[in-house]
Amino acid sequence: ISICRDLPNVEVITFSVNGISDLEPLNQCQNLSELYLRKNNIASLNELFYLKNLPRLRVLWLSENPCCGSDPHRYRMTVLRNLPSLQKLDNQAVTEEELSQALVDGEEITAPPARRSMENGCPESTESSAAESTTETESELLNFSLEETNKIREQLGMKPVPRDKFSSFSPRETDCSRKKRNNVLNAILLLMKELDAEGLEVVQQTVGRRLQAFRKKELQEE
Repeated sequence: ISICRDLPNVEVITFSVNGISDLEPLNQCQNLSELYLRKNNIASLNELFYLKNLPRLRVLWLSENPCCGSDPHRYRMTVLRNLPSLQKLDNQAVTEEELSQALVDGEEITAPPARRSMENGCPESTESSAAESTTETESELLNFSLEETNKIREQLGMKPVPRDKFSSFSPRETDCSRKKRNNVLNAILLLMKELDAEGLEVVQQTVGRRLQAFRKKELQEE
């Protein structure tokens, strides 16, 4: 998600099922109008602090995150109090009555959340971070990334990646290395959607040269 700091003009972001916990990079996306963050690891509604200054944000999907808590009314009222320009929250239209009620029942967020300590670039292990690595989430992440990757490979005239080959991106790796690899992959996919045909051709040539280098290295190692 850190790539978003370099995409100030992006209008739609889909990061559902990605283990995301920090929304600070989105603070730079001033043209963002739709944001899909379902089923991530956003622990605190204080993360909304980073979305409060996005003037064009109209659609937010935040459900199935830990920050939603056990009280759906309080959660929705807090989101709407801090993001009153939303027209749809969690695939449900926002009404004028809700916006008025949010001023009473919602909690105003005035500061960003406190961050957990970091070690070697990976968040410390906690009960909440362990909970994110459920089989269902890993499976959805794998399916999402495989589908997106093969779409891009098809555009580049490359063969699709078989599922058994792609599984190396997923649960068998450590949580930290898996997240880093998936973050890089998602950043590449996001950027490639911004390219035209000429840009994709450059990427295709670069990928081809890099694949040849990898294959040459593998042959030398054998």
